[in-house]
Amino acid sequence: MSSFARFIRPTIGAWALLLLIMAAPAPSLAQQINPTASSVNERQLLQEMDRIQGRVSIPDQRSSVLIQPAGREWREFRNVVLRWIGGVAVLGMLAVLVIFYLTRGMIRLESGRSGRTIVRFNTFERFVHWMTATCFVILAISGLNITFGRPLLLPLIGFDAFSDWSQWAKFAHNYLSFPFTIGVVLIFLMWIGGNIPNKVDLEWIKRGGGLIGHDHPPARRFNAGQKGIYWIVVIGGGLVAATGYQLMFPFYVSGIEGMQIAQIVHSVVAVLFIAAMLAHIYIGTIGMEGAFEAMGSGEVDVNWAREHHSLWLDQELARSGPNDSQPRPRHAASAAE
Repeated sequence: MSSFARFIRPTIGAWALLLLIMAAPAPSLAQQINPTASSVNERQLLQEMDRIQGRVSIPDQRSSVLIQPAGREWREFRNVVLRWIGGVAVLGMLAVLVIFYLTRGMIRLESGRSGRTIVRFNTFERFVHWMTATCFVILAISGLNITFGRPLLLPLIGFDAFSDWSQWAKFAHNYLSFPFTIGVVLIFLMWIGGNIPNKVDLEWIKRGGGLIGHDHPPARRFNAGQKGIYWIVVIGGGLVAATGYQLMFPFYVSGIEGMQIAQIVHSVVAVLFIAAMLAHIYIGTIGMEGAFEAMGSGEVDVNWAREHHSLWLDQELARSGPNDSQPRPRHAASAAE
């Protein structure tokens, strides 16, 4: 019996040790990888480790990150995908506007000019508009240079000129962002009351907004199209401002991953914003007769207001009446004589 016990005890101990070894958690593949081993390939490191990071003695511990795999996806987006999105959006909008102009032409005043004007926007409103618009144009050009400057502009003007231009464009992009943001906030506060969607906007959209055919659906101070531009400016401007400041002041809000996301949002919203503003600029200049005067002098012809904003005109005439200080048209004076 004692000899059997001496035999069974080592056997049980061996089985117990084997079970413990099998039950112990196996070290992860990431722990098994030695980054300094010559046999470890780059693909294995990038797949099994979130990032390749060493140790540094300087205070900024972010410098210890040698390779961040997500950065490669961000670079691919910035150098390839973003250029496709921006090119299709901007060039596509330009193509649509050219085709529309060639087929529709300028939207003329069907009833002609009355010779009487009514105030559309006051001095402060026009100042805010032009301040924001001027900053936007410079921000758009300098921003597009970041995305398209190297492949398109650099071969044309050379390294030295491109370097100087890009440096000044970057300065302008950073500093003009502040008055642009102020302008977006003021636009939101000034015109929020007139840009809440309502049933009149649905009717305006159903009838093509006067862009198709010669119909002139009624509208208040801002029609559905202008309300769309307003919300694009407010929401789009707010997004590019918020993400832009996150990039201007790095690591205050997020780490490198968050900044990569901010750059993606900033760039995509920006190119779509530019495309939408091209349509706004078109309608306000060569697309519609009399439209530029609203932000130029601040006054529009009464007939223009009647054709495009009849409900607003009725309200304004009931309140104050048109501006009769201007002389009547020549044909009207001749008829009276």
